[in-house]
Order: sequence, then C-alpha cells, then structure tokens
Amino acid sequence: MNRRYSSRSPIETGIRLRCGNCGQGKLFRAYLKFKDECDICGQSFSVADTADGPAFFVGFLALIVFTPAFVIAGILPETTTGFVISMTIMSIICLGVILLLLPPFKGVLFNLQIHHRAEEGKFSSFGEHGVVPENCKRNTPPRPDQLPKS
Repeated sequence: MNRRYSSRSPIETGIRLRCGNCGQGKLFRAYLKFKDECDICGQSFSVADTADGPAFFVGFLALIVFTPAFVIAGILPETTTGFVISMTIMSIICLGVILLLLPPFKGVLFNLQIHHRAEEGKFSSFGEHGVVPENCKRNTPPRPDQLPKS
C-alpha cells in the first residue's frame, strides 16, 4: 500500500488537503485530526507525525506578516477607543489567518514525511568524538594508532 501512485508533488497534495500517496483521498476527518487511513489507496496515516512543525511555521509567518501591521495599527489611532478597536480587529484577522493556514501546513509537512519515508531517528551507537561508531558503514581510513606496526 505504500507504493507511490500520485505524480503530484507532496506540497500540492498537502495544500489541497489530500493524501500524499494517491492524491485523491482526504487527509483530515476533523479540523487538524488525521483519518486513520486513506479511503482511496489505504495509506496508513499513522506512519508520520508532524508534531508542532505546522504551528511553528505558521506562527513565525504570522509574526513576520502581522508585526508591522500591529505596530502601524497601534500608532495611527489618536484615542484609546480607536486603539482598542484597531487592536481587536487586527487580533481577529491574525487569528483567522493562523487558523486558516494550519491545515494546509500540516498537510504539506505530513505528505513530505510520507513522500520521503521520514521516520524517527534511531541510534544504535553514538560513538565518541573523532571515532567512527562500529555500526557506521562508511569506508574511512584507519587512525594512525590503528595502523599495523612496521
């Protein structure tokens, strides 16, 4: 079931809130709640976890976009009432944009994880500084103290 069917990019299918495997099935059963699997291709949606990634990216995007708007909206009104009204309106707009962007960002990050078969890192050995762990499969030259004595 993990065979790649879709010729579309994981970014495009994520923005459309569709399965990254087939490009047709819906990702979410509710707001930010993934389905258990795709209705079309059967891709399990338990294989990846976006954690706080979407909130991080959306939060920083909102910070970059809305900080100047909040500063300008705070400077322009001459009365306290105008200040409160402008801040309330900006806050509602900012919250609306954040809530609107979270599902597509979560879909994109999730589909990228499926596309690249990302999984949690597993270490069987951490090694030591300057010493390649035994389970490392790289061809590395031996250290001087490992060379045969001549």
